[in-house]
Amino acid sequence: AGFVQLSGFALCLLMWLFSGRHGSVGELFSVNNKYMLLSGVIGALITYTVIKSIELSSPAKAIMVIVTAQLLVAYLIELFGLFGADKQPFEFKKLCGIILAIIGFVVFKM
Repeated sequence: AGFVQLSGFALCLLMWLFSGRHGSVGELFSVNNKYMLLSGVIGALITYTVIKSIELSSPAKAIMVIVTAQLLVAYLIELFGLFGADKQPFEFKKLCGIILAIIGFVVFKM
């Protein structure tokens, strides 16, 4: 988990340095919207839950739950326009896709 977090940080730092922005690395710590700082904490929490879920069940089941949960959360973010995303209208076919993924997980678990 530590390697994942450190390699992600190194890649982000490298991309920032090559993005053509001028200034010091210290500017990375001056964030206007302070809630954006939670993304690192959320990323660490997600990494921990992925490791624990694979440990407690099989990798296939864990990945199915993770991907389905990501689809559901992404759809809710876009539906309600959270975190600055453009609000999108409700689409029945997207809801059916998520329900189908959940049914697939239940069938796979049996």
